[in-house]
Amino acid sequence: MKLKVKQVRSIIDRPERQKLTIKALGLGRPNWEKVHNDTPQIRGMINKVIHLVEVSEFEPGEEQVQPATRPVVKRTKKSVTGKKSTNKKTKKTVTKTKKESKSK
Repeated sequence: MKLKVKQVRSIIDRPERQKLTIKALGLGRPNWEKVHNDTPQIRGMINKVIHLVEVSEFEPGEEQVQPATRPVVKRTKKSVTGKKSTNKKTKKTVTKTKKESKSK
């Protein structure tokens, strides 16, 4: 038999041992779920953090539950030369141009 463990409360302001137990169960954020074999070791860990999790029996016919993951962000490549694109006018030129335009 298997157990489905779902974290329902945050581990903020909890003792370090409870945080480590949640991490060992494969959880980390509220609403994450994980399926474990029903062993005395897993039952003991669940009993230590029962106030933070919900436990239900998992039937093999049910679909596998995976924790929520962050979306993959595709990054664009920088220019091949590695140089930044710069404006041809420098700051000094721009300030001179502004001063000249004010005096006219």
